[in-house]
Amino acid sequence: MLAAERLFGEGTRLHYNTPSADPPQGQSLRVEEPIFLNDRYKLTERLGEGGMAEVYRGQDLRLGRDVAVKMLRPQYAGDQTFLQRFLGEARSLAGFSHPNIVNVYDVGKDGRRYYIVMEYVPGSDLRQILQKRSRLPVKQALNIARQVALGVGYAHRKGLVHRDIKPGNVLITPGGEAKVADFGIAKAMSSANLTEPGVVWGTTAYLSPEQVRGEPATPASDVYSIGVVLYEVLTGRVPFTGEDRVAIALQHLHDTPAALTELNPRVPRGVEFLVQKALAKNPADRYPNADDLARALGEYLRAGTDLTAPREALPARAPATAVAAAPATLQRRPPAPVVG
Repeated sequence: MLAAERLFGEGTRLHYNTPSADPPQGQSLRVEEPIFLNDRYKLTERLGEGGMAEVYRGQDLRLGRDVAVKMLRPQYAGDQTFLQRFLGEARSLAGFSHPNIVNVYDVGKDGRRYYIVMEYVPGSDLRQILQKRSRLPVKQALNIARQVALGVGYAHRKGLVHRDIKPGNVLITPGGEAKVADFGIAKAMSSANLTEPGVVWGTTAYLSPEQVRGEPATPASDVYSIGVVLYEVLTGRVPFTGEDRVAIALQHLHDTPAALTELNPRVPRGVEFLVQKALAKNPADRYPNADDLARALGEYLRAGTDLTAPREALPARAPATAVAAAPATLQRRPPAPVVG
């Protein structure tokens, strides 16, 4: 029996994502000869690659605009599972238009080349930023998390759960705008799962406890993942680390992360309560969806410097606005779920 089956129940398999293939990923690489797709898209630079696709920067010759084109690797073109997952991203985002989501413009096929045409986003992804700066100032961290929550909340209202929110899937423009990318394993809440029951999709460090158990992802699952990202942006580390992926997954189920203020004393009490709520083990104890999380983050940002000053500088009695934004339920630690 596999280790995952012993830990999470017979028949459960863990499927961990390869690095995101959404732009930008590291340094771009100019192609020797431009690639043309259906005489409309001219691809000139390779921006990055993932397990099943490569991403190019190109130009829409018809509309005269820069685009990013995700192209399925040829070896997967005949694999219906990979093809459904790849094209599912375009179907999931059809008709979406939001400033905090990497929007999809077109999907097509040229010979055996399947491709998705997306908005081109200049700048860096959040993972690259954290590699350079370790952690970000509180206000900047809250602003990025709020924008991510706004984009994901829009998807939730459209009936879509992302399922793989992580720094590599958050693109930051030079002007500081955050855009959520890679809806490649997103799942419509009203449709059947792409995978068989008991298969865990996602990136281990950012998985919610219910995803670890192989249960269906919900909007509250995305809230948990955004909470992990915010924790990392504020402290420079993810809540849980371990020798292997299974060890990390078990910590999501049972362990409590180190207090934010132990790792970064500049984190205000109200922000710490907010992150604790997002990281609750029981989905019912979290914000129910990303819109609610975005509203809570917005309240802290609008409260101004009183709530984003160093923790030592806070008065002994928290301001009334901080108390209102941090319900007492956040102080109750939910019991660890029982794994069957």
